[in-house]
Amino acid sequence: MRSICRCAVVLALCARAVSARADDEAPPEWWSLHGQFTNVTQFQPSFHSPYQGENSLDPDANVKETVDVTLFAGLRLWKGGEVYANPEIDQGFGLSDTLGVAGFPSGEAYKVGQNAPYFRLPRAFFRQTIDLGGEVERLDSGPNQVPTTQTHDRLTFSAGKLSAVDFFDTNRYAHDTRTDFLNWAIIESGAFDYAADAWGYSYGMAAEWQQSWWTVRGGVFDLSEVPNGKKPDPHFSQVAYMLELEERHSFGEHAGKLKLLGWINSAHMALYRDAVALGAETGSTPDVDFVRKRQNRAGIALNVEQEVTRGLGLFLRLSSDDGRKEAFEFTEINRSVSAGLSLAGELWSRPDDTVGLAAVVNGISGDARDYFAAGGLGILIGDGRLPHYGAESIIESYYSLRVAKWLALSLDYQYVQNPAYNRDRGPVHVVGVRIHLEY
Repeated sequence: MRSICRCAVVLALCARAVSARADDEAPPEWWSLHGQFTNVTQFQPSFHSPYQGENSLDPDANVKETVDVTLFAGLRLWKGGEVYANPEIDQGFGLSDTLGVAGFPSGEAYKVGQNAPYFRLPRAFFRQTIDLGGEVERLDSGPNQVPTTQTHDRLTFSAGKLSAVDFFDTNRYAHDTRTDFLNWAIIESGAFDYAADAWGYSYGMAAEWQQSWWTVRGGVFDLSEVPNGKKPDPHFSQVAYMLELEERHSFGEHAGKLKLLGWINSAHMALYRDAVALGAETGSTPDVDFVRKRQNRAGIALNVEQEVTRGLGLFLRLSSDDGRKEAFEFTEINRSVSAGLSLAGELWSRPDDTVGLAAVVNGISGDARDYFAAGGLGILIGDGRLPHYGAESIIESYYSLRVAKWLALSLDYQYVQNPAYNRDRGPVHVVGVRIHLEY
C-alpha cells in the first residue's frame, strides 16, 4: 500500500505539471497522456450463516481494499490512426477473495489479488477511424483519446489487448466503477458472459459503423484457455462473438439510447447436468472439469439509458443466457434485471456531485441449481449445498463528492439478499469508500 501511495503522489505531481503546461500553451494534437488512482475500501459486518463452502462469502466481519494506478498513453500515427497503452499497478483483494456473491460488490476487485503491488498491461491496442460524413465533432484529450476531429457518420476499427466492455453493453449512468456504481451486475448486464481473463481483459477486435441515429458494432474476442483462467487461449480457437445494435433518440431535449446485444461463446465447456450425473455415478461431488466438450453458449441483453430531466437519468438492463452450461468468464448469472437512477447535484448547488440508486435481481437455471445443490463450485459461488434457492437481490446507493477537478470521494452502500442464491445465508451489508484521482 505504501508503494501505491508513492505512485499516487507521483501521479498528482504529473497532473500539476500537465495542468501548468496546458495553461501556457495549447495541448499537443498528436499525443495524449493521462492517469488515474483509485482506492476502494469495503467493510462487511458479520451475517447469519449456518454453513459455508469453499466459495462462500466469509460470514465474519472483514475489511478489504483494492488500489490501482493507471497511465493512459496515446499516440496519433496518421489521420484516424492511433495507438494506446495503459500500464497499470494493482494491489489488494475483494471481500473473501472475490467469492460468495454472484453480483459481486466491487468491480474494482479482480478474481486474483496480491498484498504487494504488481504491474500489468491491461490494454495495448490500435484504433482506426474512417470519416463518412456528417457534422464534424471535436474530441478533447482524455483517457485513451488523442485530441482530434471526426465526422458523426464513421467507421471505427479497434484491435489488440483490451476489454470487450469498452465497446459493448456500455451505459452512461452505470458502467464505470471508478466514478459510479460498483456492483458487477449493475455496471454490466449480469448474464453477459463476455470474453475476459481473470482481470477482465482479452485479445480481440471490434468494428463499429455509426450512421445517423443508429450504430452497429461487432467483435471477436479470445476466451480464456480454461474457464475463468488467467491465460487466454494461445491458439485463438476458443472465441466469443458479439453483435450489438444501438438506437439513439431524444424526447424533447433529453437524449436516450436503446441497445440490443447478442453473443455466442464457442469453447470447451460443461453441461451442468453432465457434471451432476457423473457425480451421482461415482459418488463424488460434481465437477465441471471432468465433463467439458466443445459447444456453444449464447445470450442476449437489452440496455436502456435515458435522460429524464437536466441532471437526472435512468437506466435499465435485462439479460439472459444459456443456463444449461457453465459460466465461462464472468459470473454465475443466467438471468438478470437491473434498473437505477443517477442524479447530478445541481439541486443542492453541487453540480459536479452525483448520487446514484440502483437495484438488481439475479437468477440461475434449474440445471445450475441442481449442480450447486449437489456441492458443485463455480467461478464465484458454491456454498457446498443449496437447500433453499432464492433470487439474489441487491440494492446499491452511492454519493460521489467532487472535491476538486481531479479528486472525487464516494460513499457506497449495498444490501445483498440471498447471496449466491442461498436463502439460508445473509442478508449482507457492504459499506464502501472510494477515493479517485485523475488528470
